[in-house]
Amino acid sequence: QYGALSHNPGRYPLFAVKSKQWKDERSTLLVTGGVHGYETSGVQGALLFLETQAAKYTEQVNILVAPCISPWAYEHIERWNADLKDPNRSFKKGNETEESAALMSYLDSLNVKEWACHLDLHETTDTDELEFMPAKHAEAGLAYSGEVIPDGFYLVGDSENPHLEFHQAIISGVEKVTHIVKDEDIIGEPAKSDGIILVPVNTLGLCGNITGGKCPATTTEVYPDSPRATDAICNDAQVAAIVSGIDYVLKH
Repeated sequence: QYGALSHNPGRYPLFAVKSKQWKDERSTLLVTGGVHGYETSGVQGALLFLETQAAKYTEQVNILVAPCISPWAYEHIERWNADLKDPNRSFKKGNETEESAALMSYLDSLNVKEWACHLDLHETTDTDELEFMPAKHAEAGLAYSGEVIPDGFYLVGDSENPHLEFHQAIISGVEKVTHIVKDEDIIGEPAKSDGIILVPVNTLGLCGNITGGKCPATTTEVYPDSPRATDAICNDAQVAAIVSGIDYVLKH
């Protein structure tokens, strides 16, 4: 346990899972889920990876998984935290939420010498268009004109540290499990290739920047509302993304 949410510490502890065979000289795989609590497969996919795949890598890398960064939001099926702040815009100094501050402090305490890669597990859902984005625009006093929710899996990488081959390896692995977004434009950003967009993650304060751009990192986006998807497919897609990402890093 690396912390707890102050409004109810007993109900909302913050947990991470470390490999027992942790060795400081090894590089470390980081997996984060549940930054946005309503994105269920982020949490469930991280746990499924721990249950089914993590043991295969413990002799090669340290493994660190924070499966539910925002437990209050997970329980309440919310994007925001209990203070109506977006945790995935708060991973930078001076703009922290409790959730992001606790995780950043914990990672600092580990003194990791080298990050292998980081996968932050998310979903893009129909409620983004129907509920959460209208609310976000209303709070800022802006009109909301709607957006196209992409049907399929895609990745959000860092425009300053793109690591495109890393992303392409993940797409190749995930497309064996679920369909990939083929659109030329994804959530308003031009696709670099099928299912890959790049944004300035540091400027935006995204969790994908938590390792400071020192390793390949990406944000996964599963579409659970697709008629071609199920809960199991979404969870499996998250696991496939993690496995494909670490396999690529270990080979290169």
